[in-house]
Amino acid sequence: MKVTESTISIQRLEDDLRELAEIGRADDGGVYRMAFTPADMQGKEWLERKMREAGLETSRDGACNLSGRLAGRSPEKPTLVIGSHIDTVPCAGILDGTLGVLTGLECLRVLKESGAVPKQDIELIAFSDEEGRFGGMFGSQSFAGQITPDTIHRAADPTGQRLEDTMREAGLDPWEALRARRDPERIGAYLELHIEQGPVLSTANEQVGVVEAITGLFKWNVTFSGEPNHAGTTPMPMRRDAFMGIADFAHEIPRILDENGSEVSRATIGRVELTPGSANTVPGEASFTIDVRDTDETVMNELAGAIRKTLAAIARRRGLTFSYQVDSWIHPVDCDPGLVGIIEEISREQDVRFRRMVSGAAHDAQIVASVCPVAMVFVPSVEGKSHSPAEWTAWDDIEAGANVMLATLRRLAFGA
Repeated sequence: MKVTESTISIQRLEDDLRELAEIGRADDGGVYRMAFTPADMQGKEWLERKMREAGLETSRDGACNLSGRLAGRSPEKPTLVIGSHIDTVPCAGILDGTLGVLTGLECLRVLKESGAVPKQDIELIAFSDEEGRFGGMFGSQSFAGQITPDTIHRAADPTGQRLEDTMREAGLDPWEALRARRDPERIGAYLELHIEQGPVLSTANEQVGVVEAITGLFKWNVTFSGEPNHAGTTPMPMRRDAFMGIADFAHEIPRILDENGSEVSRATIGRVELTPGSANTVPGEASFTIDVRDTDETVMNELAGAIRKTLAAIARRRGLTFSYQVDSWIHPVDCDPGLVGIIEEISREQDVRFRRMVSGAAHDAQIVASVCPVAMVFVPSVEGKSHSPAEWTAWDDIEAGANVMLATLRRLAFGA
């Protein structure tokens, strides 16, 4: 079937981005659409309305993943899925995740308006809680059949708010998420457009990143325990200062990466809490998070081992004890070589400035990779900024990436 080679409407996509950005917008300029909050649910209602206006068949599964489906000629063929998420971190920008969903919506509008019918169904999904408010990627993990009753029971956000309670407050039954699993035989491939969230494309003045691999990551909560004591009367050599354990460990991170990591390894201490937390008390307990990433799971395991040994050595030297809890372990994945090749070929055909690259951030795509072949298209983040109101991508780069995505869908769904 001949498909008209129309392009996306950047004005229509811009209008969508502007509208959705106002849902959850605060006085500080940031967007607050954290998973299952009233703003998140309002955003889903807005998106569902837009999907229906575009002529898509809408539905929600038990994890509150929102879908819009463009029917194909042969519904028995495995579905082609595109998507991302519209939930945000606190004080977010307007593009992270959202751009992928709204680009997918615009692509399906263009295909629908062309009058051509794809070979198979094309489904757009806005996954729930990609940002990990409750510790994982709840929506895509439900889609991939990676959650259990224990997952639901134990999941809580950093404030202690339980997933079960939050979903019920939003009018949802959390146990229905166990029914969200899709049959891998019914999913043909998954595509996701996303901002890079890093400085590589922007620095190189390139418009598109063709993602070859997506980093894996593990997150630990680590606690050093010592002895609280008076800040004025306790001599320095006699202290069991739990915070000094963190200070020593932070200085060891570059060595650990040099000796056990790769050029794409990353390690970050993102949150520190001291107890008792008094200005005139030696901390008796110090807890912190560590986020470690690499695209090779063997390297991740080596880093985990090196971190444990370093923590143990510091604890012995400082007279402390330590414990840690694994909050998450997300496996790295390679994108499908065939899909990557198609995206690269289309980028060349459209005379787009591009490069092959790896993703240093985790995405729904790597969860969906357990179900079907996946690929991702990146667009530049100005100065590499993300997870803040300063997050931005130039309109012409958004347009270039969206048209690459549209052409890729045409190639896969029409052979065009």
